[in-house]
Amino acid sequence: MDTSWGENQAVDLAQRVAAGDQLALEELLALLQPRVLRICRRMLPHPADAEEAAQDALLVVATKLDQWSGRGSLLGWVGVIAANSARATYRSLRRRFAESAQTPALPEAADPRTTSVIAGSRLDLLEALEGLEKDRPTALEAFVLRDLGGLSYEEVAEQTGASLSAVKTRIRDAREYVRERLRLRLG
Repeated sequence: MDTSWGENQAVDLAQRVAAGDQLALEELLALLQPRVLRICRRMLPHPADAEEAAQDALLVVATKLDQWSGRGSLLGWVGVIAANSARATYRSLRRRFAESAQTPALPEAADPRTTSVIAGSRLDLLEALEGLEKDRPTALEAFVLRDLGGLSYEEVAEQTGASLSAVKTRIRDAREYVRERLRLRLG
């Protein structure tokens, strides 16, 4: 995936924002919105939830743009924010569901006749990412940047400050971890 044009345009707009150009912030957010929404949709099965997560991510980008160090890809930084926002939205939805006494309990196993396979696999992915974050936190960022954010191995190495071989190892370990969790859940 060639992201250089989008990356260059985003960096130019970010520099204009840093110089005080508020119109550039609107342009930057408009440029980033489809990418952020695409990442959130990969993780959250319900469109409204993905849109909520995307809006939260764009708010973080708008308010914390000055924290982007310029080291690594701006689009990679935004991708991590989007993935983290989707995961936070999922955790919030899961917590609200668990706290709701009025909601009937879900069956132990999903009924394939009434449950979207895509939705189920996305939820399983989010659960696997929760475990990955707890068990192998250094692998999580590299995995999110590469497999969910679409960055190249080289861009992930630049973004994380790790060597290319370390990045490849982390991504391989994360994929194995996620694959095993999905295999166990999908049985």
